[in-house]
Amino acid sequence: MARPFKQQRDPGAIKPRAVAVDPDAVPQRLHKLLALAGLGSRRDMETLIANGRVTINGKVAEVGAGVVPSDVVRVDSRPVRLPFEPELPQVLLYHKPEGEIVSQDDPEKRATVFDKLPRVKGAKWIAIGRLDINTSGLLIFTTSGELANRFMHPRYEVEREYAVRIFGELTDEQISQLTQGIELEDGPANFDHIRAQGGEGSNHWYQVILREGRNREVRRLFEAFQLPVSRLMRVRFGPIMLPPRLKRGMMMALQPKEVVSLLEWAGLEAPKGPLKQRSKREIEKAATAFTPKARKAAPADREGSAREGGAGKDVRPAAVAGGRAGKPVAAKKPAASRRVRQTSDLTAPRQQKRSDRNRGRG
Repeated sequence: MARPFKQQRDPGAIKPRAVAVDPDAVPQRLHKLLALAGLGSRRDMETLIANGRVTINGKVAEVGAGVVPSDVVRVDSRPVRLPFEPELPQVLLYHKPEGEIVSQDDPEKRATVFDKLPRVKGAKWIAIGRLDINTSGLLIFTTSGELANRFMHPRYEVEREYAVRIFGELTDEQISQLTQGIELEDGPANFDHIRAQGGEGSNHWYQVILREGRNREVRRLFEAFQLPVSRLMRVRFGPIMLPPRLKRGMMMALQPKEVVSLLEWAGLEAPKGPLKQRSKREIEKAATAFTPKARKAAPADREGSAREGGAGKDVRPAAVAGGRAGKPVAAKKPAASRRVRQTSDLTAPRQQKRSDRNRGRG
């Protein structure tokens, strides 16, 4: 017996799933929860809400709006799970080499540090501070927008420590001027601390500490005395030092206890419950530094790079293009025009055998 067709349900007759509403729930600021979810800083989330890209229960949210756990929040029509209870964020340390930029959108398609980051579910990585393409050293990533804001906001004045190699040597008077302050294009700037670390020949190393993160500030301070910087490496950001075992180009994750200590230093609320129990293998894996691998390019990017190889040229590998290495690939013949099927193309039916005719008879 044939199975009957499944009846189509009227979309208007489908009732939404009932959500338990807690009358005692205290509303929390929307932009704060979005920042805790790792979508960006609080200021970025306020801009996101002001642009009308966030909705609460289907209605466009306003700046300063509050939400409760029963509300449905969407960003660009995608639902977002808000952390009403504080969750332990992830923190990664990366020893950035020269030649990589700290940006997710580069028109020149240069190598970026975000290409090597592991994927996280329900959040995104935020770079704490920036390093220019010619600067190496400690770079911190986190999934907490609040923690990133605590490191980077100028009002907190978090220390940054650098190892600097210059071509030349500072005099005592120049060291005094660098600590007192020098007028730059964007205002006065100075080092909180500077100490000579020796050197060979014309190159000399210095240890400097400052509490700002302006663009190329360290280099510009030395260039004010016509002393170009030939090597610049960040070795500390706030309470986090660059671990000696973290070699150039390597990455490691902070342990949960270390993340809790970092939250306490930042004055942020940490999870009250016990930390998740981990296996011995997970503990050993988290404690070791690893060399990240760059993500594979998307199909659209690969097609774009193929087009850049030259118009009218076959830039595919020999194995894919169908030819051997060193030999030109034959051009494809133009497709023939479609032929209409005719009655003469049909084959005549075969004559039925006698045994087939008698099959099934009693």
